[in-house]
Amino acid sequence: MAKISPMMALPVVVFAGFVGLAFVGMGREDPENLPSAREGKAAPAVALSDFPGKESFANETLRDGEVKLVNYWASWCGPCRAEHPSLTALSEEGVAIYGVNYKDQLGNAQSFLEELGDPYAGVGRDENGRMALDWGLYGVPETYVIDGEGTIVLRFAGPITAKVLEQTIRPAMEKAAE
Repeated sequence: MAKISPMMALPVVVFAGFVGLAFVGMGREDPENLPSAREGKAAPAVALSDFPGKESFANETLRDGEVKLVNYWASWCGPCRAEHPSLTALSEEGVAIYGVNYKDQLGNAQSFLEELGDPYAGVGRDENGRMALDWGLYGVPETYVIDGEGTIVLRFAGPITAKVLEQTIRPAMEKAAE
């Protein structure tokens, strides 16, 4: 019987390791749900530049006793465009949504809102991404459900679709209202 050298066995061992990691990853409850260290904690400080012609928001806004959303978006973000009708529908229902325009050029961001409408009760610019770092942003779009005391109840990474709205965002808003 021929002996297998350690060098010949290495690829098999590495492959087996990858297979093991894949099985562990598939066992997760929701593979699209990214963990957030911020949920259950106070929302980090709001540090935004003005968005000309728009109402801004501040730390106090997030602690005004009402449930609200904070939505990070950018004009260059395709999924932000896709989720915009869901944000508009929420806004028309009276949900306060505060927008953070992330690393965007002002003219492009203004054109985005002019074209699609402005669902935001307040909006500011995070030109260099510093606020996003403090909030633990993975990318845009990303939406946070904030309770009336300013605590993050949910962080959702990705576009808010009709399904996400009904199965994730609305339940989190109900929880935040308790």
